[in-house]
Amino acid sequence: MKILCLNYEYPPLGGGGSAVCQGLSTALVKLGHKVDVITSHFRGLPFFENREGVNVHRVRCMRRNQCYTNTLELSTVLWPMYSKAMELMSQHQYDINHTHFVIPTGVVSHWLYRKTGLPYIITAHGSDVPGYNPDRFQFDHKLVAFYWKRIIGSCKLIISPSNFLKSLIQKKIDAQVTVVNNGFCPSEMHPDLNGKKNMVLVVTRMFERKGVQYLVEAIRNMKTDWKFVVAGDGPYLPVLKKMAAGLDHKICFTGFIKGKPLSDLYRAAKIFVFPSAKENFPVVLLEAMDSGCAIITTTDSGCSEVVGPAALKVDPRSAGQIRSALNRLMSSPESINRLSVLAKERIAQLAWPNIARQVESLFKSASGPDNAGRIDRYRKASINISSLPS
Repeated sequence: MKILCLNYEYPPLGGGGSAVCQGLSTALVKLGHKVDVITSHFRGLPFFENREGVNVHRVRCMRRNQCYTNTLELSTVLWPMYSKAMELMSQHQYDINHTHFVIPTGVVSHWLYRKTGLPYIITAHGSDVPGYNPDRFQFDHKLVAFYWKRIIGSCKLIISPSNFLKSLIQKKIDAQVTVVNNGFCPSEMHPDLNGKKNMVLVVTRMFERKGVQYLVEAIRNMKTDWKFVVAGDGPYLPVLKKMAAGLDHKICFTGFIKGKPLSDLYRAAKIFVFPSAKENFPVVLLEAMDSGCAIITTTDSGCSEVVGPAALKVDPRSAGQIRSALNRLMSSPESINRLSVLAKERIAQLAWPNIARQVESLFKSASGPDNAGRIDRYRKASINISSLPS
């Protein structure tokens, strides 16, 4: 199959949705498919490159931060992405358009569908669904509510990585939603538990809903010699640093890191805490499980679906329960080792080849005989994009 993939962020930009897009695209190439990804450009990155068989096309936009972006910046990628897609579609006859995020990239897919008839499947990631992140996007979702439903209504299928997110989508619109978990590339070697340190690690984008403030409160006045490290950047980081300033135990805030420095932190940490109030299927939990960390995360939303039995689970916004879970693990090496073994078993179930075959089946169904006429529409579609599709 020839697959066009749209995502406003792709590594090294962005967070979990970016990593999922890369992992799935790479796995689909290994299954023998051709994948062209259109995404945002950022300073220092090439406008085109082939990464592990995936053709990555980057278009100009007003993005100022590698880790996160805002609504205005997101809007600037839409027209350049549409232009590039029309250019590629004049050269290739794609079978399907796989779009990550209903908003903003679903807007482009809807334009393309109206112009050329190319069917599209959307993978939702969380903040693109109304009700998932009301503290940041409540006004935005109200503003685009009508068009959000049009995007969903025109797509062939919605993929949700979790039942939690599926339920949110179906509260807003009667749509077909299929749950396919996010995948991962498990490391072949089992982590060296003897080489791990007495360290508690958090890795996340710094937003209030991520719940790092409850970890800060949980360790207040805690008597321990364990080290606490918080990795990531975001608008809530200054607030967290101010909260942590008066603690007896200093928290090391690393800021945004990636690659080997981040991997080294995962491998070194015995305990990983992710106290987010709302999540879809967070990649950081996959990374922590693969590294053999004993995990503490929340009972609600997609966090619980990711880890299965391989974690201690606490209520969202409960500093007291986080503190109890930390004390339990810090005093029991046996519990840490048990959770580490369960984590490696769970991550093996989510290997990308398994997930990619599920998605491949959905793509083949969506690009079936009912779309036979669209090839002629490709040939007739003009590269002239002087006006938006009506």
